[in-house]
Amino acid sequence: MANKKFLGLMVGSVGVVYGDIGTSPLYAFRVAVDAAKGSSLPGNEVVYGVLSLITWALLLIVTLKYVVILLRADNKGEGGMFALMALGQSVAKKSTPVIVGLGIAGAAFFYGDAVITPAISVLSAMEGLTLISPTFEKFVVPLSVLILILLFSVQSRGTSKVAAFFGPITVVWFLTLALGGVINIVANPGVLLALNPWYGVQFLLNHGFLGLTVLGLVFLAITGAETLYADLGHFGRKPIQAAWFVLVLPCLLLNYFGQGALVLTHPETLTNTFFLLYPDWALPFIVVLAAIATVVAAQAVITGTFSLTRQAIQLGMLPRFGITHTSESMSGQIYLPRVNWMLLIAVLLMVVMFQSSTNLASAYGVAVTAAMVITSMLAILVLWQYWKWPLWQTLALLLPLMVLEQFFFAANMLKVFDGGWLPLVLAACIATIMWTWVRGSRLLAKQTRKDEADMEWLLRRLDAKPPHRVPGTAVFFTADPTAAPTALMHNLKHNRVLHERNIILSIKTEDVPRVPRYERLTVDRVSDTFIRVVARYGFMETPSVPKIFEVCRRKDLNVDVATTSFFLSRRNLKTTPKSEMPAWQDKLFVALARSAQDATTYFRIPTDRVVEVGTQVAV
Repeated sequence: MANKKFLGLMVGSVGVVYGDIGTSPLYAFRVAVDAAKGSSLPGNEVVYGVLSLITWALLLIVTLKYVVILLRADNKGEGGMFALMALGQSVAKKSTPVIVGLGIAGAAFFYGDAVITPAISVLSAMEGLTLISPTFEKFVVPLSVLILILLFSVQSRGTSKVAAFFGPITVVWFLTLALGGVINIVANPGVLLALNPWYGVQFLLNHGFLGLTVLGLVFLAITGAETLYADLGHFGRKPIQAAWFVLVLPCLLLNYFGQGALVLTHPETLTNTFFLLYPDWALPFIVVLAAIATVVAAQAVITGTFSLTRQAIQLGMLPRFGITHTSESMSGQIYLPRVNWMLLIAVLLMVVMFQSSTNLASAYGVAVTAAMVITSMLAILVLWQYWKWPLWQTLALLLPLMVLEQFFFAANMLKVFDGGWLPLVLAACIATIMWTWVRGSRLLAKQTRKDEADMEWLLRRLDAKPPHRVPGTAVFFTADPTAAPTALMHNLKHNRVLHERNIILSIKTEDVPRVPRYERLTVDRVSDTFIRVVARYGFMETPSVPKIFEVCRRKDLNVDVATTSFFLSRRNLKTTPKSEMPAWQDKLFVALARSAQDATTYFRIPTDRVVEVGTQVAV
């Protein structure tokens, strides 16, 4: 039984975790060799050099850094940029601003990658149609647009049913990659000499600037490694590692070497090395399978974007967006309408602007390499401070890998003027939005604290001069459970009444992915009429007020949500010349705050039980 479960997780991880890196053979080898050969036909030096670089990039960056090291750096079983950031914060409190800055930058670059991955994957698959018949060339872009629109349109239905097919289909895809490679390696086994790393080093040393350009394109073979770490919580470390060593890595290497053998034997096949690995009669099947594989890869990136956005919202790095749960049993199955449609528009722009996977390859890689360097910086902190490794051991292991990634980053920066500026601009815009929201939220909290009274002081005043009581229960929301909520103060000031039972509810996000149910709630009976409830959630969870009060019943606090009044403070933000932020950032923060989903919907509070108290706050 345990073996069946492990196999199921392993096959599932092949579909979700490795969908992105599994579509790289469609374009990575071809564009790298095409750039390396210059105006002549590709020879042994070029093919061996490119294959050697691809092989050792897969072994050092993906295998050693991500599969062997980072999959062990989990935060309560979860991985990803924010999980690593939270681990770093837990052991280096004084460096929190720097760590948060790195987390914001890493997340922003992930979004840049998320825009390009679906576009380049689907385009490269559709380009296989031109080998069936040249007349299909004019349909490549329209079909790519159609597939992407359909893919994004079904997101609201949830991916649980489709995901069940992802694993088996992607397993077939990887076996097909291996088969195409083996057929051509048998015809030219000498290509296996490229396993020697010296061919890659020699190519870089002999070709200078051209070598660096090729290195940037070689990096396309390892895009998707960040997704591997981010999806750790879905499948667990051992199934992901087993899938990589048993299936994914061997199949990728066999396919790349097969493409190399084909080009050495038939240099003219460089026009589309991947699809020409297979006989003409198999092309329709391969094109369809490639299209499905690219949809799987795109789906993995879309799902990852939804998950990352929810984490950013919970950690206070983005305003509240509408989140729809598409599965009752799986908390990770979520849909964010605003993110979905913004991502679709950006992806379609990529397809229309670049028209082909070769052109789009120039824009790919910059964001991914930057995210990888940031991950390495955070990983050094975690291994040193959290795992308590000696600093020299940590640096001996990770510093060479980070230097290698910086070479990849420098190589990709050469593509900035050919399209690489796009993900950089996108990442810069997202980082600006996130940093503005973090900074503005802190200033707003600081200003709000000035206007709030201490809860203990308020209770003494109420005991000394009791207000008029009305029957029922009232719930007041506050970020600081020790302070009297603004809505409570306004209710006393203007209505001069107090309910028989008053609950001060504070919802906090912890630096862990998920909070165990037994640690979810703290109920403190402050007085006969006041109860303080603190609900704790992880950054991968979405709070729900009805569920909070379901848990309250187990702690002898019975609240009938249908008859309870919920008091919320609706802040009307105004800019002020005295703000600590520049005027442009002030205006951006106010605009972001106004675009945020209201608390009633986000926390799933019954709309007919909400009383909103408006306040003006200058930021």
